[in-house]
Amino acid sequence: MQLFSLIMNPSVKIFTGNSNPALAEKIAARYGNGLGKVKIQKFSDGEFQPVFLESIRGDYVFLVQGTNAPSDNLMELLLMIDAAKRASAGYITVVIPYFGFARQDRKDKPRVAIGSKLVANLLTSAGANRVITMDLHAPQIQAFFDIPVDHLDSSAIFIPYIENLKLENLTFASPDVGSTTRVREVASYFNAEMVICDKHRKRANEIASMVVIGDVKDKDIVLIDDICDTAGTLTKSAALLMEKGARSVRAFCTHPVLSGKAYENIENSVLDELVVCDTIPLKQECPKIKVISVADLFAVAIRNMHENKSITSLFVHSQRRDR
Repeated sequence: MQLFSLIMNPSVKIFTGNSNPALAEKIAARYGNGLGKVKIQKFSDGEFQPVFLESIRGDYVFLVQGTNAPSDNLMELLLMIDAAKRASAGYITVVIPYFGFARQDRKDKPRVAIGSKLVANLLTSAGANRVITMDLHAPQIQAFFDIPVDHLDSSAIFIPYIENLKLENLTFASPDVGSTTRVREVASYFNAEMVICDKHRKRANEIASMVVIGDVKDKDIVLIDDICDTAGTLTKSAALLMEKGARSVRAFCTHPVLSGKAYENIENSVLDELVVCDTIPLKQECPKIKVISVADLFAVAIRNMHENKSITSLFVHSQRRDR
């Protein structure tokens, strides 16, 4: 009878690689489990091999691993999926707090790769049964997968923080046209206005010009975006908004990629603060950057997935208030 119960109710085991072990530990703790035992063996030439140090036969296995740079993180994840499959895991879910290569979602110029589609193919071919991720740069990337994708929304974390700020003349801003849908969703929750900072790029990570569409005079502006990379767009948007008469500007970005001179740009900017999630660990401290954990959100998503429950309650559209 006990054996039958184990077969019908396989246990949940959560493992992680080296991309963000601190977040994985928080997720496992919020879920109520410790992290499972896995070792990433490294060889002198730089090659590595994951080894599960406990049985996972028939279990629900959750692999928490972002695919942020370096690309070793992606390779670690692929090898862990393969190892779990060969160890007879019952169901393999990859939990990817930050889905790298997501900005390569289309052919925007001749003879380029569509990296996000390639990564989707690699994860599926390796043996993943499901993906849980957050704030894809382009939501349509979900269609690149032939397996289920649960796409979580950081607005569920940012909204309570914004509410506690109690800003008098709250207005939301999109740092570019591509983020308008995301920003409109949050602005709609607050029944607030939104403006758009329309930018033109010379090349990647370099802005040629920018204009503000909408009135920001005497407004408390909240910029919202999914990725903060060099922070060039964000800080230039904030400066332009202040020039146009905004009373204050702060920013909320899910994924703190923060490469190049990002920390210097943020520190020297007019931003009151930059609020980010812990989907990617920070490389250094910065007094203007505040980190909010996504651990609770992912832990609930893991539990609901395992128990075959809906995750709709985790999204902002299900919490919208009428005014």
